[in-house]
Amino acid sequence: MRQAERTMNDLTGSNSELAASHNRGVILRAIQRHQPISRTELAQRSGLTKQTVTRIAERLIGEKLVLEARRRHGQPGQPSIELEINPDGCHSIGAYIARDHVAVVAIDASGAVRGRIHTEVAFALPEQAIGLIEEAFATFKRRRTIDERRLAGLGIALPDWLGEIPFPGMPAAYASWTGYDVRGRVAAFTDLPLYIENDAIAAAIGELNYGLGVESRSFFYIFIGSGLGGAVVLDGVCHHGVTGLSGEIGWLPTLAADMPEGSRIQPLGQLVSLYVLYEFMAAHGITITAPADLLSLDLRGRALVSDWLRGAARYIADAAIHIGLLIDPDAVLIGGRLPVQLLDEMLSYVSEYLARDPRPAPAIHRAAGSEDATALGAATMPLAEVLRLESYDPAQRTRLPLTGLPPVIHPMPGWADALRRESA
Repeated sequence: MRQAERTMNDLTGSNSELAASHNRGVILRAIQRHQPISRTELAQRSGLTKQTVTRIAERLIGEKLVLEARRRHGQPGQPSIELEINPDGCHSIGAYIARDHVAVVAIDASGAVRGRIHTEVAFALPEQAIGLIEEAFATFKRRRTIDERRLAGLGIALPDWLGEIPFPGMPAAYASWTGYDVRGRVAAFTDLPLYIENDAIAAAIGELNYGLGVESRSFFYIFIGSGLGGAVVLDGVCHHGVTGLSGEIGWLPTLAADMPEGSRIQPLGQLVSLYVLYEFMAAHGITITAPADLLSLDLRGRALVSDWLRGAARYIADAAIHIGLLIDPDAVLIGGRLPVQLLDEMLSYVSEYLARDPRPAPAIHRAAGSEDATALGAATMPLAEVLRLESYDPAQRTRLPLTGLPPVIHPMPGWADALRRESA
């Protein structure tokens, strides 16, 4: 585990004055995770003396990062004053650049969304996508959605190999994402710190801090978007792995039951994703251009979606079993852009498959985050540094999206045609 991860994951303080910065982080994390919380409880949880906790708390209150929320009555002695993170202590902006949309959110220190601008756009080229973020940034400032003086930074989440992995309908010009200077372009309209992360990991960061991760500190996040991604969270820390490929479940070799001979072993991402669902529906004469279209279908269309969800659930269930055997997390969380009603339907089918399989499997839950979970996670990255959250990763300040797709994991040809044959 990296040194930064070890430090940020430690909830035990030190009474040495040399460890002032570390102790500050311990107190901030404890308040964020257990708020409202008294100074006495902070001392018990951190191992710091009451005097040290009081000194740190007063400093944080003076910086407006923490506020005294209320007095707790009903216990012996004087009522204790409880502390909470001040929602207006700092603000942040997060953006998600996906193959099918661009979403930008503004959040406060509590993770509450103060503003949201969503644009459905297929395969936005770099200048268009960054331009949408710049426009949203200006809109938030003009509407005073956030306090510009308290802005911690801008986080951007986007898929790795954005212009390299082929998708149905992807224009040749989309390859311009490879090598595009995202940091240089953003620096043209703001000098705020910029944090960049993979989209699935960003969604897991949002879930870790403001979703089910508050209770479950080790989980695997399966992200169903235009593609399929994943993220590994262990003991409150997102793990990238040595090469940055940790959690890339979309490349998991999967036995496709109804594929033609010679094509039955397929990457999981070519069997389960929104674009795979769209291709399936197109093969039956139904055009889907956005997730919302899936909720306004007639009876035949809804039956087709259910058929696809049941088939996809079989693959997800098998993947969940393998994940459980490999890393044994508290849970597997499934989120992304698939509408909540359809996610719940898929999860019911996953549960049916798991109930019939004798192999052990972790608990399966729908992620608490909405379709903006990735943008929320992107906005959380700047907050994580200010509030010393466990998810803070200094590498996000310099990270660039992965490019140069290794030949060994190039998608197998003919998957869209195979799906059409399967559904014929």
